[in-house]
Amino acid sequence: MEHTTIVETHSLTKRYGSGVLAVDSVDMSVRRGEVYGFLGPNGAGKTTTLRMLVGLIRPTSGTATVAGQAPGSPAGLARIGSLIESPGFYPYLSGRENLRVVADLAGAKQKRVDEVLDMVELTSRAGRKFGTYSTGMKQRLGVAGALLKDPDLLILDEPTNGLDPQGMAEMRKLIKDIGQGDRTVLLSSHLLGEVEQICDRVGVISGGKLVSQSTVRELIGEKGVLVRADSSDRAAEILSRMFGAAAVSRQDGFIHLATDPTHSIDINRELVGAGVGVSELRPYERSLEEVFFQLTGEKQGS
Repeated sequence: MEHTTIVETHSLTKRYGSGVLAVDSVDMSVRRGEVYGFLGPNGAGKTTTLRMLVGLIRPTSGTATVAGQAPGSPAGLARIGSLIESPGFYPYLSGRENLRVVADLAGAKQKRVDEVLDMVELTSRAGRKFGTYSTGMKQRLGVAGALLKDPDLLILDEPTNGLDPQGMAEMRKLIKDIGQGDRTVLLSSHLLGEVEQICDRVGVISGGKLVSQSTVRELIGEKGVLVRADSSDRAAEILSRMFGAAAVSRQDGFIHLATDPTHSIDINRELVGAGVGVSELRPYERSLEEVFFQLTGEKQGS
């Protein structure tokens, strides 16, 4: 199936008056119907990029097309729902009353209010004042507000920020559900586990530059097997014969083998049969975390 893109940027750049280059020549493309994770450490340029896409700020140079339109144009905004930074609602109005106000401003039908409350599972608490809501409920009401126009594209900036583990799990499930079918979700995050669980593709941004864009699976790379043997040269020779030289590489005293871990029994049998002692044999898969730190140069645990 051919995916048309719903967000395209070309050399999108934002330099602030202070000389800070917040976003540096970003070329990104988000396909229709996918959940796209915009991943990067805090301060990498994620929010600035999203604000340019919805027309809140103007780029210094470069171009962007969002839902077929220039950012911020009324025709484009009619097809976009966004939650950038924290949702601003009236604390003394109930969740439902707040959404009615937003629906009026957005030109959405009032009957849509109950539909979106249902989608974010807030119907039972819609009569309570927004000021009494937990952070998770506030975020979900923000998503409900963004869904009022039944948008083609939903842009969410760090939607799990400030949530407890339960709230994060609920928000992940909500995003997965929303991202079914033709609707596209573009979400920014600095949380690797979140992106790994819910996104189809990711763009990694660091220091204002887009350093990678691919599926999560491509980013992590293929699964493999790590082998530690007493005669490493002999083992490498046997494994090259079994799987081809291209599948065999060496690193930190291990032989890295690009093959499915289900072949472990055959590998062990061949090596032992040839008189090579195997001291370690285990599956290997890079985590998104390793890839991320490699791409961004961030220190692990920072």
